[in-house]
Amino acid sequence: MTARIDAAFARCRAEKRAALVTYVMAGDPDPETSLKVLEALPKSGADIVEFGLPFTDPMADGPAIQAAGLRALKAGQDLKGTLALVRRFREGDAETPVVLMGYYNPIHTYGVEPFLADAKAAGIDGLIVVDLPPEEDDELCLPARAQGLAFIRLATPTTDDRRLPAVLANTAGFVYYVSITGVTGTATPDFGKVAQAVTRITAKTDLPIVVGFGVRTGEHAAAVARGADGVVVGSALVDALARSLDAEGRAGEGTVEAVAGLVRELAGGVRGVTKG
Repeated sequence: MTARIDAAFARCRAEKRAALVTYVMAGDPDPETSLKVLEALPKSGADIVEFGLPFTDPMADGPAIQAAGLRALKAGQDLKGTLALVRRFREGDAETPVVLMGYYNPIHTYGVEPFLADAKAAGIDGLIVVDLPPEEDDELCLPARAQGLAFIRLATPTTDDRRLPAVLANTAGFVYYVSITGVTGTATPDFGKVAQAVTRITAKTDLPIVVGFGVRTGEHAAAVARGADGVVVGSALVDALARSLDAEGRAGEGTVEAVAGLVRELAGGVRGVTKG
């Protein structure tokens, strides 16, 4: 089920470092540029990529990712088009794990069984669906696992020891620890508290623990990498892309490099921390 994801973490362990997980929004600012950005991520140092599903009502996303989703929707990006982009990405990259991250509504509208079949055929490795709690596992989590897709769950600072077993029960691939209370890209985490939380969760599962929300620089990435198995960066990359666009929101010659350059900085931060 998690062959590519497991292999990515195994490579990182062999190199005695954490993994770099990067997030960008599918279709932002247009499908062709989005594909070029996606292709540039692993070439610039990303070990795993998360591809966001544009949605009109994103409850966990901060201003940067909300704006990215709106740009993508304006450009006509939908779930079918997102899977098509991943299929094209797989023509040149059969190794990098791809995780779709978003909300359940577009999947429900598409149809769970057709979506899972098409996602698997496109080369998707896992799903992060932030508005489906463990109580709704029959809805998508268990069918996804049955089809060979990892269902990756979020743990948060408010996930206490009573709640944690339910969060971990059907999780596969890795556990995504949200380092702040709030939406993406709005605060810098307390890295000491993050390390304590990772230690607590690690005691309950053998899955890798990756940390996201609030990581924006190579220095931040290095701080998280000291205690976690992986570091997730999203809003900072989406911001870098947004700053490269013209006044009409169109990509320019520097758009891909704006994202790739920051990924290289983040990768340098992660790789600068040697783990035991």
